[in-house]
Amino acid sequence: MDKQQDSYMTEETLIEVVENQIADGEPKKVKETLMRLVMTGTPRDEAIQMMACALAIEVFDVMKNGCSFNEIRYGQHLNTLPNMDWMED
Repeated sequence: MDKQQDSYMTEETLIEVVENQIADGEPKKVKETLMRLVMTGTPRDEAIQMMACALAIEVFDVMKNGCSFNEIRYGQHLNTLPNMDWMED
C-alpha cells in the first residue's frame, strides 16, 4: 500500500466515516450496533473505535484487492462486537 492509500486508513478518517454512517442511518446496522454496545455498557467512544476496526477491514480489502465493499461481511463483523476475534485473521 502506498502512502496515499495509507492516508485513507487513518483512525480519524475511519471514525469520521462511522460517525457519518450513524448520522445518515446507512447502513442501518451501524446505528443498531452503536445502540447495542452502549446499552450493554461500552462507552460510546470505545464502541465507535471498535466499529472503525470493522470498517477498516472492508476498506483495506477494497484498496488491496480492488473488490467491492462487502456490506454483508461488514455487518457480520459489527454483529460480533465487542468480540473482535476476526482481527486475528
